[in-house]
Amino acid sequence: MYDNEIKEYLEKSKGLSTPEISDALDYFSLPGSLLGIKPIAGKKAIVGTAWTVRYVTVDKDNMGTVGDFIDDVRPGDVVVIDNAGRQDCTVWGGILSRIAKQKNIAGTVISGVCRDTAEANEVNYPLYALGNYMRTGKDRVQVAAICEPISISGVLIKQGDLIVADVDGVVAVGKKQIKEVIDRALVMQEVENKILQDALNGVSISQARKKHNYHLLQRNPNK
Repeated sequence: MYDNEIKEYLEKSKGLSTPEISDALDYFSLPGSLLGIKPIAGKKAIVGTAWTVRYVTVDKDNMGTVGDFIDDVRPGDVVVIDNAGRQDCTVWGGILSRIAKQKNIAGTVISGVCRDTAEANEVNYPLYALGNYMRTGKDRVQVAAICEPISISGVLIKQGDLIVADVDGVVAVGKKQIKEVIDRALVMQEVENKILQDALNGVSISQARKKHNYHLLQRNPNK
């Protein structure tokens, strides 16, 4: 996709929930739902492109950085961090939240934990992670790679992929699949809205679902 197309679909994604996008991913038999990642602090809905970071256990003979990458993240990006699901030390804290907020970064998603959530809440900066924990990651982990493919919950995430997060969690859509997945999610959303309106107008839920082929929504006839 070209940059103008990505911008168009980022805007379209803002009208969709993570359950709606997850259903569209299922329609195409695509992974993308990040198991266990939940809202921790700040605004509870974000849309942006992935800016990937991978951490590893610290190498004391060649100690790397912890959060210096923040200088290079673009406004509107979502920082997506792979810390291998570690929950014994953090990779994101108050200083990073405040800087990210000032830079208009969309939010942060962590396969691991964060801390200083009160500061993130104070500036309404969105954090999604496995949890929060006070123990520092300094001298425990270091950045091994930035802007390279990472894996979270078995989902491969590449630089520039679509990230959508809300109160139900986080989904990632590969850059090459953004158009088909978001277009399908919008179709499914429209059908479900029709079912809801019929039911609210007195039609039984079973009749409304049958009328609009609800049970076929996630079945791709081409699969």
